[in-house]
Amino acid sequence: MKMNWFTMLVAISLCPISVFAQKGVEDGSRFGHGEDSIRCLQNISIYTKYVKTNNLKDAYTPWKAVFTEAPWAQTGIYTNGAKILRALIAESKDEAQQKVYVDELMAVHDQCINYLDKLNTLVKTPRSKGAILGMKTHDYIIFTGRDFDVNKAYEMGKEAIGLEKANSNYFMLQDMMDISLRKLKADENHKEQFIQDYLTVSEYADAAFKAATNERDKKLLKTAKDIIDAYFINSGTATCENLQAIYGPKVEQNKTNLEYLKQVISVMQMLKCTNEDVYFAASEAAHAIEPTSETAAGCGYMCYKKGDMDKSMQYFNEAIERAQDNGKKADYYYNAAIVLFSQKQLARAKQYALESIQANGNNGKPYILIAQMYASNPNWNDEQALNQCTYFAVIDKLQKAKSVDPSVTEEADKLIHTYTAHTPKDKDLFFLGLKEGDTVTINGWIDEKTIIR
Repeated sequence: MKMNWFTMLVAISLCPISVFAQKGVEDGSRFGHGEDSIRCLQNISIYTKYVKTNNLKDAYTPWKAVFTEAPWAQTGIYTNGAKILRALIAESKDEAQQKVYVDELMAVHDQCINYLDKLNTLVKTPRSKGAILGMKTHDYIIFTGRDFDVNKAYEMGKEAIGLEKANSNYFMLQDMMDISLRKLKADENHKEQFIQDYLTVSEYADAAFKAATNERDKKLLKTAKDIIDAYFINSGTATCENLQAIYGPKVEQNKTNLEYLKQVISVMQMLKCTNEDVYFAASEAAHAIEPTSETAAGCGYMCYKKGDMDKSMQYFNEAIERAQDNGKKADYYYNAAIVLFSQKQLARAKQYALESIQANGNNGKPYILIAQMYASNPNWNDEQALNQCTYFAVIDKLQKAKSVDPSVTEEADKLIHTYTAHTPKDKDLFFLGLKEGDTVTINGWIDEKTIIR
């Protein structure tokens, strides 16, 4: 049977106390012994009542006594203590006193971590060191003021994220990018690590969002990811030129360091900087050590840029064969189609573009590429008006691109405006017995049905 505070007080008061008085912090007990244990329980009762009525100023003194004398009496010492101190910091107008409270708030988190194993025996849902350290970092950022030490905050935040990973609270993920950006502004040599921090935090945010089971958490994590992306975009590091400057010399020094090469390739792909020399160099070096779809694709881009189309196709075909992810497979098919299109191998190029669509039907770019193929070689009949009907098929593909992928709408609309001018006039179709609404089959390598409009 559980013993309430009053019963416990009575029980202790009936015992001889003068000899056995001792604080919990001294003997390792939960409440202490004798008079000290009575005082501890009384102070718990007093400060918790004050907290419940939101009288946090009067809660401070009895709370501080419990915090100091019985550090593992209850978990509320730390949750309520943080609440009390945050309120006192906000209310105080004295900078020196604010600093005292901030130091005490940091001590609350430190002591909680120090006694965490014992505190977790008191609750059904245990807390983790990473989560507490993350909250400490959050409070440090918010309340430290002019004494803020970016390096100290960075190390705390990084340790917290490293411990929690995808279990990190949404604010921990935001805080990490905030601190890393502050560190970057103070030290330009932090650029490479800032990019790595972004990749790490983004990965954890994405994983946390996928694992979230309620709408509130999903909304918070979605907002956090948007903020994280904004920190990165506004940092000035997210340019291909910057990445070339950062990674260029280091790839040469790390040609046998596969993990480093993979990191470079991943960053360059994510930021769509696959035309930079450093991306080619990293891909080639990594491919020589451990061939993957990503390294094969990198070599494919490199050969395309150098004008070696046959070799480029070999690499892209290898990337397609090795790819396990349909999204990546779709990208490689699409890029192979571009290579073939540049060589005017239109039928093969179209087939690769269709394979790209098969792998990922939500990408509008392959449809646009097919439209451009059709427009590049519209002639399939001796009648010019029928050849001009090819542009109806071109527009069909552009309309389809918009319908599956809104992100390409602007590009597709511009092309539709351009190609509409090339469609046949009514009078030219009239002499062929055709009119608006009729179906025309575009023969040859295109082999498409389209409607006159």
